[in-house]
Amino acid sequence: MRREAVEKAVNVMEDSPLFNAGKGAVFTHEGKNEQDASLMDGRTLQCGAVAGVRHIKNPISLARLVMEKSEHVLLIGNGAEAFAQTQGVVLVDEKYFFTEQRWKQLQLAKKREEQSQADVTTLDHSPDEKHGTVGAVALDKVGNLAAATSSGGMTNKKFGRVGDSPLIGAGNYANNNTCAVSTTG
Repeated sequence: MRREAVEKAVNVMEDSPLFNAGKGAVFTHEGKNEQDASLMDGRTLQCGAVAGVRHIKNPISLARLVMEKSEHVLLIGNGAEAFAQTQGVVLVDEKYFFTEQRWKQLQLAKKREEQSQADVTTLDHSPDEKHGTVGAVALDKVGNLAAATSSGGMTNKKFGRVGDSPLIGAGNYANNNTCAVSTTG
């Protein structure tokens, strides 16, 4: 139950353009939306994660399938999407993730980078440019914990960058003996 609870909570946020996950994912330097997600079960310590997926509507659901239906912990890019197809996950066109607000944020980041001739990560970001990675934790009635995290990463990311969200112990952690947390950089 706890796995499904955190997955459902994160699915709702991934379906909203207000958050930097799923529909609201930010754009890479190349103008793509690449998403990362992970989930951990505190009772079994099982976990699953995906990184750099471009056609998965709800990456957290694929992370759960990686945990439950594969012998792996983390799948990336085209391999993760090939696994998704074997599991009956419907892939969506990249256009699904486009939002005008996120596109404008990318254009602004590129303009600033060009003007300063510096890496965009060294530039100051105003509070309205922060757009939240999403996460959830769950505690069921018998004390079992789970945690999940999903993100589009950072605007204007380059070179196949993967952040902390799909990394167990960095993006989230769940252990019935201690705690459940969902975090981001």
